[in-house]
Amino acid sequence: MDSPTAGQRRRRLLRVTSRKQRAGQWRATLTQRRNGRQPGRRLLCGRHTPVPPPQSNERTGMQKPPALDKQRLHQDLLEYVQRWPVEAAVAALFHALLEDRCDPYSRSRLAGHFTASSWLVDRSGTRTLLTHHRKLQRWLQLGGHADGDRDLAAVALREAQEESGLTGLQVERALFDLDRHWIPERGEVPGHWHYDARFVVHAADDENYVVGEESLDLAWRDIADMDNAESRGHDGDTCDPALQRMARKWLQRTAAHTQ
Repeated sequence: MDSPTAGQRRRRLLRVTSRKQRAGQWRATLTQRRNGRQPGRRLLCGRHTPVPPPQSNERTGMQKPPALDKQRLHQDLLEYVQRWPVEAAVAALFHALLEDRCDPYSRSRLAGHFTASSWLVDRSGTRTLLTHHRKLQRWLQLGGHADGDRDLAAVALREAQEESGLTGLQVERALFDLDRHWIPERGEVPGHWHYDARFVVHAADDENYVVGEESLDLAWRDIADMDNAESRGHDGDTCDPALQRMARKWLQRTAAHTQ
């Protein structure tokens, strides 16, 4: 791949700075938690949990009550089950987390929390962009923590932009896939569940990605090649089952659109 342009290097620096700031805030939270309760926080479920600030409506500037966010995600989950009734049990886990009195959008809920990721497809709809995740050592879709953001589609879009360096990306707001998976203990962070909401993200004409610090590599992968049990990643590992499921969903959708 050609060397990154000056603009790409600047965008990468901004992404790295933003991620380091969020990671630094999280490390500070863990340190302060060991030393005692932080001002401006309330004790929930036996843990010090941040009180999320109200979100503002972009068009009116008015604050949007968290109840509206909860109602929207509940409705999104119901519509998802209508499309994929075989996944009702997984959706029920997401419904239950949404009702938890700890903030499910914050990684401060140590038992588990919402994350969001992208099924990032190219203009032709035949390839998806994967990351060789540095910590997990596996080829996966791009994604990350909500960090208090209750708009999971926006989180998926943000993570896709930050991890790929691509511009002009567009996200579909309907849930594409749901997955609850275990994250092993790492350093001061105990093992916990990720409740990952996946969204389709469309790439623009520019497909020249930039590998960020959280990835060992990035690669465009043919979706049709992922739809079988023997499918393997670029390093020879068996393709993640959740990636195979999303590949099947995407291929079913594109086939239906061409009929």
